[in-house]
Amino acid sequence: MSISYNALTGALAAQAALNTSSQNIANLQTKGYTRQGVLLAAVQPDAGSKLPGNGVQISALLRFSDSYKTQQLWRANSDLGSHTQTQPYLTQMERVMNDSLSSISAGVDQFFKALNAAGVDPTSTPLRQQVVTAAGAMSQHVNSIYNVTANQLISIQQQRDAILPQINSTLAGIASLNQQITAVGAMGTNTSALVDKRDQLIDGLANQVALEVNDNPDGSRSVSLKGGQPLVVGNLAGSMSFDTTSGAPVLTLAFANTQFKLDDTKVGGQLGGLSDYSTNTLKPLQQSIADLANQLASKVNTQLAAGFDANGNPGGPLLVYNPASATGLLETTPGIQAADLAFSSDGTPGDSANLQQLIGIKNQTVNLTSIGTVLLGDADTQLVGKLGIDSANNQSLLNTATTIRQQAEDDWKSTSAVNSDEEAINLVEYQNMYQANMKVISVANTLFDATLQMFG
Repeated sequence: MSISYNALTGALAAQAALNTSSQNIANLQTKGYTRQGVLLAAVQPDAGSKLPGNGVQISALLRFSDSYKTQQLWRANSDLGSHTQTQPYLTQMERVMNDSLSSISAGVDQFFKALNAAGVDPTSTPLRQQVVTAAGAMSQHVNSIYNVTANQLISIQQQRDAILPQINSTLAGIASLNQQITAVGAMGTNTSALVDKRDQLIDGLANQVALEVNDNPDGSRSVSLKGGQPLVVGNLAGSMSFDTTSGAPVLTLAFANTQFKLDDTKVGGQLGGLSDYSTNTLKPLQQSIADLANQLASKVNTQLAAGFDANGNPGGPLLVYNPASATGLLETTPGIQAADLAFSSDGTPGDSANLQQLIGIKNQTVNLTSIGTVLLGDADTQLVGKLGIDSANNQSLLNTATTIRQQAEDDWKSTSAVNSDEEAINLVEYQNMYQANMKVISVANTLFDATLQMFG
């Protein structure tokens, strides 16, 4: 009976291998699917037996996965998520601030150009009115750029608020799959499909925050932030949220009745990239625009107060700085007229000494939060230059992250992805193995029948 039994085990093993290849081919285009295979091992003969052996058995169902390559895939996705989310905001801000018609520089230049033109005839009402008009246009330029920064801050917060429910849902999904994999694996059932699903969830999570992932002996995976704060342990999942009780939103992680306060600029991924841009680029830029508006208004108004208007009265303010306004950070004084401009230093009609002092303000310095002390006339150019450097640096990092992610995917595929040519070869080989073993069974039956006929 050993010849029949050996052939039967060979046929069954070949059939299992054919089933595995068919599963691989069926999932040729399934995203995240990890190819499988069977590991065959010879069955040793019984003790004291002179027989060659007891056939073949499937000692393991293989899942072709390299943990190092998978970890690299997730790390690359975190960097990619961070720079991908940041770049659109940088690009928009750079284009708006660098526009030759609507930039702050254009407004400031037009204002001082109007002051210079008024120097030709300080008593000219049209030239004076042109200064008032240019001051209003300059204010609109400042407000327009400032409003873009305010709108970006709102958009970023909305985007961060939308990411957190996705993160929490993914954490719960990973914990649930951990539980299923542990239970199913304990019964000896193949868990490859469940592990693939869990890996897909982890990959998506890695795009949102930077992770550390550890494998456990029971088949589960523990997931934590780069800082070590736990996100998933076994079937327990954490939950992330923004705490606004203190005013500014603070990112917190709740895990097993423990609260962790997180630095949202350092959590990596989409969430970290958005927070880092908001905190370290956008808010300083916004404050610098407010600084410029404030100091410009103060310098102009202080100089006007030192002179006299067309009627010989002490000069009044031309610009109003209002940091509390949502749309009017900088405005012209309501109701101001051309005759109210204090161009004269002594009240004499036609005197332009104070006007010359106003023109000289462009070469005075201002102190801005993000770039320090610069000439007022160069302030916006310096802000745009810094923003351009930040944008170019992020774009370079984005290109690098894209390349690394693609390389990581290629490395993963070289081990785990299904190769149609390889599976086609496997099909032929295992088919031949199955047919050969069935032929052995046929020969064994023939021999058995011949033996019976001898005693018939």
